[in-house]
Amino acid sequence: MAPRKRGGGGRGGLSFIFCCFNSNDHPEITYRLREDFALQAMEPALPMPGYDELDGMFSELVDELDLTEKHREAMFALPAEKKWQIYCSKKKEQEENKSATSWPEYYIDQLNSMAARKTLLALEKEDEEERNKTIESLKTALRTQPMRFVTRFIDLDGLTCILNFLKSMDYETTESQIHTSLIGCIKALMNNSQGRAHVLSHSESINIIAQSLATENIKTKVAVLEIMGAVCLVPGGHKKILQAMLHYQRFACERTRFQTLINDLDRSTGRYRDEVNLKTAIMSFINAVLSQGAGEASLEFRIHLRYEFLMLGIQPVIDKLRSHENSTLDRHLDYFEMLRNEDELALSKRFESVHIDTKSATQVFDLIRKKMNHTDAYPHFMSVLHHCLLMPHKRSGNTVQYWLLLDRIVQQMVLQNDKGHDPDVTPLENFNVKNVVRMLVNENEVKQWKEQAEKMRKEHHELQQKFEKKERECDAKTQEKEDMMQTLNKMKEKLEKESTEHKNVKQQVAELTARLHELSTRQAAVVPGGPPLAPGPPGCPLPPPPVPAFGGMCPPPPPPPPGGMMPPPPPPPPPPGGPPPPPGRPPLGGVPPPPGAPLGPSLKKKNIPQPANALKSFNWSKLAENKLEGTVWMDVDDAKVFKILDLEDIEKTFSAYQRQQDFFMINNSKQKEAEDDTLSSKKVKELSVIDGRRAQNCNILLSRLKLSNEEIKRAILTMDEQEDLPKDMLEQLLKFVPEKSDVDLLEEHKHELDRMAKPDRFLYEMSRINHYQQRLQSLYFKKKFAERIAEMKPKVEALTKASKEILNSRNLKQLLEVVLAFGNFMNKGQRGNAYGFKVSSLNKIADTKSSIDKNITLLHYLITILEKKYPKVLMFQEDLQSISEAAKVNMTELEKDIGNLRSGLKSVESELEYQKKRPQELGDKFVSVVSQFITVASFSFSDVEDSLTEAKELFLKALKHFGEDASKMQPDEFFGIFDQFLQSFVEAQQENENMRKRKEEEERRAKMEAQLKEQREKERKARKAKANGEDDGGEFDDLVSALRSGEVFDKDLSKMKRNRKRINNQSTDSSRERPVTKLNF
Repeated sequence: MAPRKRGGGGRGGLSFIFCCFNSNDHPEITYRLREDFALQAMEPALPMPGYDELDGMFSELVDELDLTEKHREAMFALPAEKKWQIYCSKKKEQEENKSATSWPEYYIDQLNSMAARKTLLALEKEDEEERNKTIESLKTALRTQPMRFVTRFIDLDGLTCILNFLKSMDYETTESQIHTSLIGCIKALMNNSQGRAHVLSHSESINIIAQSLATENIKTKVAVLEIMGAVCLVPGGHKKILQAMLHYQRFACERTRFQTLINDLDRSTGRYRDEVNLKTAIMSFINAVLSQGAGEASLEFRIHLRYEFLMLGIQPVIDKLRSHENSTLDRHLDYFEMLRNEDELALSKRFESVHIDTKSATQVFDLIRKKMNHTDAYPHFMSVLHHCLLMPHKRSGNTVQYWLLLDRIVQQMVLQNDKGHDPDVTPLENFNVKNVVRMLVNENEVKQWKEQAEKMRKEHHELQQKFEKKERECDAKTQEKEDMMQTLNKMKEKLEKESTEHKNVKQQVAELTARLHELSTRQAAVVPGGPPLAPGPPGCPLPPPPVPAFGGMCPPPPPPPPGGMMPPPPPPPPPPGGPPPPPGRPPLGGVPPPPGAPLGPSLKKKNIPQPANALKSFNWSKLAENKLEGTVWMDVDDAKVFKILDLEDIEKTFSAYQRQQDFFMINNSKQKEAEDDTLSSKKVKELSVIDGRRAQNCNILLSRLKLSNEEIKRAILTMDEQEDLPKDMLEQLLKFVPEKSDVDLLEEHKHELDRMAKPDRFLYEMSRINHYQQRLQSLYFKKKFAERIAEMKPKVEALTKASKEILNSRNLKQLLEVVLAFGNFMNKGQRGNAYGFKVSSLNKIADTKSSIDKNITLLHYLITILEKKYPKVLMFQEDLQSISEAAKVNMTELEKDIGNLRSGLKSVESELEYQKKRPQELGDKFVSVVSQFITVASFSFSDVEDSLTEAKELFLKALKHFGEDASKMQPDEFFGIFDQFLQSFVEAQQENENMRKRKEEEERRAKMEAQLKEQREKERKARKAKANGEDDGGEFDDLVSALRSGEVFDKDLSKMKRNRKRINNQSTDSSRERPVTKLNF
């Protein structure tokens, strides 16, 4: 008699608990609410035991249910009354269902007896239904019975019984409902974590399940495909599926694997005409095979697998399936085509092509040839093609097998990773590509290719040098043209300016002359009969006129000089906008008060608030009061800052009742390295009269220069118009100027010129050039001049800009005022009561540490105060943009460079005058080239010199503005102080920001934890309050359901749609192998 099919036993009775635990997390095990279930029917008849005993009993019950950790916590969070009610209900059901069907041994015996009767022909219809009910009952038990039932079934090797039954079925059984129910039993077993692990670890389970694809029963095929598709999503399952499909290929005698699937997908007659579920299951399985496992990350693997389907003709089948107009099926079709389009686009990008027509052998070959062309692998590529021509091409025999072997070798080369593992089933066993490649390496062949590569590298280097030479020549000409145009424009501006000034001065002189003449006439009229003034010699000053007899009348100015000479122009008026004399300045001719004298009327006594407790001192350098005149400190008033600052907070932060730590800087000693050069001299047969070491060095230079003596001579005479001589080579040539002793020796042996060594011939040829050394020096100076000017200009500009920025920055002035207030409040005695401080004190602000937190310094605190009280002052960094560059300028070095340029220009001018006086040789362009250079260079030099003078004046003004000693302070030191302060200021700002972020993060984390705790509490209450809900099956069923509906691919599908939309917007007219308009977006 068939066992009674229970409406809901085992774990199903507890489903009312889990109906409120549903979530989007996948996969989860949930349980279905029974329709005939009522809470009042489960009132416990026994009294509830103690809490500890109840927890132990309830724990055993929960362990049987194979729940996730989340649901276990939910179960244990229930009240004690609810736990006891569930426990009693469960035990009651177990007592009621203590029949033979509650033991797995019953089902295993039934399976074995059914497998023994292999045919259904002798069975009546009732017997067949009875057998089917037994298997359906087993499927229900595997889903609903306690965990120990599944464990017992596994221990008794129930899976092997099912698999043996599947293997031994005859054709009638294969096409019956029994086959479908057996696949359902495996699916139910896999819905349990322990059962799924057991199925996957079984050596033959997936292969036997795949054999069921041979049936004509559509429901069985769908169930098998859903199981296999879901296994692809399980870690380690993808490769098992590929192995199972290869096993099915041999089992069904297919030409290639997946052939049966494509045939079923294409069938459109009989029962297959409107069978959308099977076609959907096949497409979902194909998409899972293509996109999971190694296909998640490997483009090559996806293309490899997809090519198998394309070779079987899946594309026209997909186009035909669109006629069903089924949304779920269309989703899978869309995913297949869009994934293919994305992969082909990625592949085309590798070949810098818009599209690759994979159906065209010609286009594929052309792409490979272009990719391999001009590479080391091209000869081997050609060798492969030549040998392919020699392979047998007859239609009979083993011809196909040869090409199959070649195909599999290439496949394994593409797919195999560095460790020799294949993501697909290995087409060739024991074939490790890496080991084979290592064996093919031949040292002689490698050496040969290295030599050839070295030869080509040398040729490339020579071509590169020639190109760079022409490029230098072009750049030099372009630079000269730009310098000439710039110089002409500046000279034009200067000439216009001087013409205007000359006109104005001339007009002033004319006016002064007329006025002098008028005064002289008036004086002659006032003092009649006075002795006339004796005119002095031309060009000498006139004697002063006699003192008039009138006591209150001023003597007139002297008359104009004789001979019509114009008097010198009056001194220029003082520049407008000059600073007014500071208040309290002593009267003209007065003596400034000595140090220590009482304060003048302008320096009133400071009223500095005193702290209640001793504070840490700010180690500044106080500025003497007699040095305040004319400085920024005369305009700074720290008294108003005290009204804004929180003095109590300063006292609290920088209390003196804590020991300060000393910090020492450790300087690393530098190691000296000495290099010993050993030179070995060669014995040469040529005649050499100069020093051997010098000759060797000269020979090295000439070999690097790669020019003949005639080419060097022509370059020097033409002032290197063709840019043959780089600057570094000219510098080396200056070391090998022929000396008088060398010239005398060479002249004695000039009849043996052909026997002379290369350095001797070079020195002899150069000695015949008139003023060779002076020409070489002038050429070197000309080539280096623009570079030296370009090096000096930024330094001078940095000094000018930095001085102006420091003088004009209001934010810096406000910052100094706040720092002065801090120092006066924190310091006592001689250190306090200051009117100003030296700028070097700015870098000592960070030395004062807080008493509360050693990581906080006075600088951190100052920045905090500025952010709250003086936010605009924080912008002072933007006012001082040029400080960092000015801090690198060494005035002594800069003046030395200017002096070298001045003396160099004079030397070139002297040589130019000399060359002008002597007759010019043929091809000698010294005079024309250098004359043009001197015109441009003199103006550029005077421009830099004037700029340096202006920069010095501004720098001295800046020093005076801050009360610094101009005789002791250099720009690099002065601006270096501000640069260091700026860096410390920025670092302290960042540290403040980091501390603020850490504090905010801690507060945010605490807030989030509180919110999370509150949210968990709400969720727990919501789960309790939720009345009804349904969810059938377990985690494996959820996986199958998501695969069937296509939800597994939703994320990738939407992403690819966005990418496709973006690509279509960028290039609307790009052509594709297949029209994309067929996709249902």
